[in-house]
Amino acid sequence: MKIYTLKAKQNLPISLQEAWDFLSDPRNLKTITPDYMGFKILSGADRKMYSGQIIQYIVTPVAGIKTKWVTEITNVVDKEYFVDEQRFGPYALWHHKHFIKEIPGGVEMEDIIDYKVPFGILGQLVHPFLVKPKLKEIFNYREKKLIEMFGAFDHTTEKKVELV
Repeated sequence: MKIYTLKAKQNLPISLQEAWDFLSDPRNLKTITPDYMGFKILSGADRKMYSGQIIQYIVTPVAGIKTKWVTEITNVVDKEYFVDEQRFGPYALWHHKHFIKEIPGGVEMEDIIDYKVPFGILGQLVHPFLVKPKLKEIFNYREKKLIEMFGAFDHTTEKKVELV
C-alpha cells in the first residue's frame, strides 16, 4: 500500500484574519478550483468550518466523469489550521492538513496532503502520469488564483509544490 504526500506552501500579502476568513469558508473552495473540474457544492457549506462538518461536492476530475466527494472537517484551530478527510470519493485515502501562520508582510499557507490512489497496483501505475500531474496542476491553479485575488508576496520564489 503506497501512500503519497503532496506539500504546498504559499505566502500572501494579507492579514491572518483575512486569510482565515477566506480559507474557513467552504464556499471559497469553488473559487480556487479550476472550472474544468466542474466543482459544485451539494451541501454542508452553509456556515464557516467547524469540527464534524460534512461537506458534499460533485467534481469531474478526469474524462468528464462526475464523482461525488464527501469530506469531514475533523479538526479546526481558529486562525492556525484545519483538517479535512475524505469520507467518500475518488481516493482510497485523503487526509488534508491546512496550516496558516503570520509572517512578516503577510501569511504563509501550507498544505500537507497524504493520499492513496484506489485500484491497487493499477492505481499506482497511473499515479505518475495521471494523478500526480493533475494534483500539481490544481495546486498551481490555486496559487495563481490566490495571487490574482490578494496580490503577490514579495518573495514568491519561496513557493514550493512537491509530490513525494
